[in-house]
Amino acid sequence: MSGGAATPSAAWARTFELPDRHSADSPPEARGLARDDVRLLVAGDRSTHARFRELPRYLRSGDLVVVNNSATTSAAVDATLADLPITLHFATWLDDGGWVVEVRTRERTPLTDRELRAGAVLELAGEARATLREPWLPGARRLWIADVTVDPRILMGEHGRPITYSYVPRRWSPSYYTTVFGRIPGSAEMPSAARPFTHDVVLDLVTSGVSLAPVTLHTGVSSPEAGEPPSPERFAVPAATARLVNDTKSAGGRIVAVGTTVTRALESAADADGRVRPAGGWTELVLAANRPARVVDGLITGWHAPGASHLDLLVAVAGETTVRRAYTEALDTGYLWHEFGDSALLFRGDGRD
Repeated sequence: MSGGAATPSAAWARTFELPDRHSADSPPEARGLARDDVRLLVAGDRSTHARFRELPRYLRSGDLVVVNNSATTSAAVDATLADLPITLHFATWLDDGGWVVEVRTRERTPLTDRELRAGAVLELAGEARATLREPWLPGARRLWIADVTVDPRILMGEHGRPITYSYVPRRWSPSYYTTVFGRIPGSAEMPSAARPFTHDVVLDLVTSGVSLAPVTLHTGVSSPEAGEPPSPERFAVPAATARLVNDTKSAGGRIVAVGTTVTRALESAADADGRVRPAGGWTELVLAANRPARVVDGLITGWHAPGASHLDLLVAVAGETTVRRAYTEALDTGYLWHEFGDSALLFRGDGRD
């Protein structure tokens, strides 16, 4: 769900309307569909409508698909704040032992500034406590650094559930928030662009001459405040993946990122000439029209809500003309939004951006 881009600058990205009927409120499996049977809009020089299982038809032998091997944690844990029932979202861990957290009501709305302060103590399961230290990002008070008396991984394992928002009214088991590539636990929210991939789709890609390679980017929590800076995220681009990316580019193949998370990781490891080197740690990279992608040629992604920071990242890869046209077609033809919704494969079009 996360991706690390700036507030969208294009007016259409801030103002297009998303009717409720376009929100996927349950997994495709609960709607009688296989994971790879969601719709796929392929956009570049022209647009094509397909099903996700047909993805290999739109890639070429010699292309490289880069995936995120971060696995989703059950990052939502019930707690109380001065006898007020709340939900605590564990976003990521810090090098000093603290954790970045988000505090929400049980109705899944953020708490106000008046209710959160440094030193506030949140009571968790058993006798565990989380004490708010200070806001994490300058100028914002949605995310806080907290010191927790018990390893939050234990709390999440015993008492946690996947983070959900109001457009998904029912709780679904963690199995619905997995991807076939998830191997390293660490994402607060599912790297959802990879959700429609199945073993059959992966096999079809490989047998058609398309290679796959992993990176790691642990997503934080989405739904930032207006004007809130993008959250730093932990990432790693291994040497083998960097080598495959560079070799693919040299041979004329395309680099297709599965999600905004992969795009952010790869671009964070690229130099000014677009050559990728092994890298890791924290990334604060912001991709937008004024900082276009240097490595990624195509992007597999879900559909993002009006004003979502991810939209500028899509423009950084595919250009505003392609992205705007794709979103218009998706709205006109009934595509579904959010992590349980439909998909897009975006390439930069004919250069008229």
